[in-house]
Amino acid sequence: MPTLRALLLQRAARLQEWPAISVPGWGTLRYPAYRNRVEGVALGLMAAGAAPGAPAHAATGGPWDWIAELACACCGMVWSPAGAPVPAAILGGPDFNAEAGRQRYHDRERQVLEDTPFTGTLSHGELLARLARANRRLGWDHETEVLLPHDQLATAAVRGALWCALYGGSHAVLDPGTTRWDPGGFADLLD
Repeated sequence: MPTLRALLLQRAARLQEWPAISVPGWGTLRYPAYRNRVEGVALGLMAAGAAPGAPAHAATGGPWDWIAELACACCGMVWSPAGAPVPAAILGGPDFNAEAGRQRYHDRERQVLEDTPFTGTLSHGELLARLARANRRLGWDHETEVLLPHDQLATAAVRGALWCALYGGSHAVLDPGTTRWDPGGFADLLD
């Protein structure tokens, strides 16, 4: 799979009955619902005219930040704290799942390639290679449940673990009460 977008699509197709993410207030989303949530934000971004390579970020402190990060990857945008904030109206608001972005989103698929930048330092292909190496070390799969501290969602370590969970097809559980969390090996994954 050459892109982060292809990773999400493949996981949603293969793991339809498996839980993808559990979040307080959302409950548990299975992989197809997870994909739909990500694509809803992506459609909103595309309707708003998101350009390939445009830097963006979300800093709500909640799970929409993670969904926005995935959506930016699917749109070929660069995830950067220096980028424009994803509007709240796209994050579950009135511009979520904007129909005007649907064709643009599908057209963008041909532009998002392995060498498309995703962060300031990593392309889609480079991040996927790192995720493959991490998954060999971790051994995560669709039967793995990963407990992550909800209050540390914005940290590089939790974001790295979420990427690893998606790569492994695992169930990420964002839990406000998680105290047993070892960020080792995840913090530098996205550098």
